Amino acid sequence: MRKFLLGFKYAFQGVRYAFATQINLKFHSFAGLAVILLGWGVGLSRFEWLWISAAMGLVLVAELFNTALEVLVDLVSPGFHPKAGIIKDLASAAVLLTAVLAFVIGLFVFLPHLL
Repeated sequence: MRKFLLGFKYAFQGVRYAFATQINLKFHSFAGLAVILLGWGVGLSRFEWLWISAAMGLVLVAELFNTALEVLVDLVSPGFHPKAGIIKDLASAAVLLTAVLAFVIGLFVFLPHLL
């Protein structure tokens, strides 16, 4: 049980590290907070909250994986290497596509409430 509980400690340390060092995670967290406030304001249904929560969660998870890959690449390739740059670009692209998907989901959910 002790190892299980320590896993939570380490996970929260990872979130804390990413939040302290990654401006994009801060931006997406702030955007998520704005979306939550807007959702409360327009009275989203339970089903709509499910979509919005999933979209926000996917973006944050993508950001955390991106951060992990960046740290790993920096560890194994401290100097410049073209493939290291490609790995970072691909991880960043995954975040971008996830954020675009979240934006599209947000449009589908919020536009009917705002029009």
